[in-house]
Amino acid sequence: MDLFLRSWTALRTAVAELPDEDFAKPSGCTGWLVRDLVCHLIIDAQDVLITLVTPAETEPTRDAVTYWDIVEAPTGDDPLDALIVRLATAYEEPRLLKFHLDDVGSAAGRAAELADPAGRVGTRDQVLTAGDYLCAYVLEWTLHHLDLIAHLPDAAEPPTEGLARSRELLEKIAGAAFPPSFCDKDALLIGTGRRAPAEAEKAELGELAAKLPLVLG
Repeated sequence: MDLFLRSWTALRTAVAELPDEDFAKPSGCTGWLVRDLVCHLIIDAQDVLITLVTPAETEPTRDAVTYWDIVEAPTGDDPLDALIVRLATAYEEPRLLKFHLDDVGSAAGRAAELADPAGRVGTRDQVLTAGDYLCAYVLEWTLHHLDLIAHLPDAAEPPTEGLARSRELLEKIAGAAFPPSFCDKDALLIGTGRRAPAEAEKAELGELAAKLPLVLG
């Protein structure tokens, strides 16, 4: 729970500190500018709020690892992806995106603080404990923090503990560990296809290279 809040706060703070001109720069998400990614984060925050107030009575069907499905790489043809770009454009001014993210994002953070980690919640036709759901979102926040700063060298990095936990989750999803020589950031970028491995890195990956990239959905 604490790591969810730290990762989410760090991401929202990084957005709040961006100068306006950075919103028109590319993000680490293919086809999305920084403003599109921030619009997606607003929708993510709404999803957190909705999920935390959607109690479930049945036994959990997923946990923080199995919450994630391996999907095909995005092509840009998905209607929701296209909608996010149109929504981001409609904001017109970065300050409006910042305001909406702060408003909804702060509420999502408060809801997480109030949630019972053992309570069961429903989302995507699955049931998880609130604790597992919020743990899964540490990976979401960390990856999107890396996406946010992909072309912004002066922006703050994600928390080191969030990077470490996200690597741990990704290794469990992959069913294999990344080479010890890989720092957590590189393991996440290479593991999810955000960066192609160099030849030496590919050699170190061994059989794991054939499983990559892991596109999470």
